[in-house]
Amino acid sequence: MTTSPARLRPADFFSPTVAALISVLVNYGGTFVLVFQAAELARLTPAQTASWVWAVSIGVGVTGALLSFRYKEPIITAWSTPGVAFLATVMPFTPYGEVIGAYVISALGFILLGLSGAFEKLVRMIPGGIAAGLLAGILLQFGVNAFGGASVDPLLVSVLVISYALLKRYTSRFAVVGILVIGVAMLIAQHRIDFSAIHLRLAAPVFEMPRFSVQALLGVALPLFIITLTGQYMPGMLVLRNDGFKTSANPILTVTGLGSLIMAPFGAHAFNVAAITAAICTGPDAHPDARKRYIAGLACGAFYILVGTFGVTLATLFMVLPKAFITTLAGLALLGAIGGSLANAMADARTRETALITFLATAANVTLLGVGGAFWGLVAGLTAHLLMHGGSRALIASPANSATPAKP
Repeated sequence: MTTSPARLRPADFFSPTVAALISVLVNYGGTFVLVFQAAELARLTPAQTASWVWAVSIGVGVTGALLSFRYKEPIITAWSTPGVAFLATVMPFTPYGEVIGAYVISALGFILLGLSGAFEKLVRMIPGGIAAGLLAGILLQFGVNAFGGASVDPLLVSVLVISYALLKRYTSRFAVVGILVIGVAMLIAQHRIDFSAIHLRLAAPVFEMPRFSVQALLGVALPLFIITLTGQYMPGMLVLRNDGFKTSANPILTVTGLGSLIMAPFGAHAFNVAAITAAICTGPDAHPDARKRYIAGLACGAFYILVGTFGVTLATLFMVLPKAFITTLAGLALLGAIGGSLANAMADARTRETALITFLATAANVTLLGVGGAFWGLVAGLTAHLLMHGGSRALIASPANSATPAKP
């Protein structure tokens, strides 16, 4: 997408900022508990755990804000969620200094990959329909979970869904904002949010000297690199492409890798371009004018830096929210992205079947060899595409860039 300067008005900041708040809320409320679980399994001290929270939050905030400002696109960065899940299995058996050394090596790998330009070439070869099918498959579970919470909290979920439908009828742009306000108000009225347990304290980063070993290189750094690349960077770049944004993967890899390198000694494991939570900020619901959606990237950066400044204490605030509220809010906020992805996946009759294979294989979320469903869904779709439509020229003939561009 070719961007041109767009004059900003005060009203332009509201929707992107709320989209950013929901994205950050879903990130902390939905998956951040894995960080605490991994830290507990690794027997990290409270100070080391707080430093981890500080490092990933500040690092993600700064890298995302810088990239969004530089390229005027909503480049939302995040920490590697599948990476944390993997670390929980190896950190208990690996000295912490060697884990930090593995973070450093992994970060250097992403910097070199970004400088080489190889990953960007790979992303550009993926047909648009397959890219859209992959994204729809990744997001499908979040859409399903929006209604699955009704078995646990039927009143809350029903109120949110009905409110969303009514708000969509009268004010489509502010529907997600409305359900956020309604949901929080309802939880406060029911006394289901206890703010008294939250005491804000500034975070204090703890420096850990990296140590290097062959065992940590092969057992931690290499798997972390592969899991983050396939499970985060690949779908994250396709989220941007699906909404018509064209920033190269090269500077994104380089900047996030450099951020990971700087923050690694303080406990940060890996930064990357976001996928699921990014989709909340990259579509029309964030702002009708695609040229102004980068505001969501700046707002995300500000929110992450704010949380990181207070470390564990403010991050805990997001996690006291009921899970049903988080999953329903995320699912409803992603409905537009899911629908748009499915529409793009089915748009080209020639690639419709391979896009559908990608969608179904990704939605199945098969995990093999420690690598998640997004990668295997992409492999299934590309394999089917090559078998149906010929050799590697079939990929080059229908690049991911052919996805419907975002309208300015």
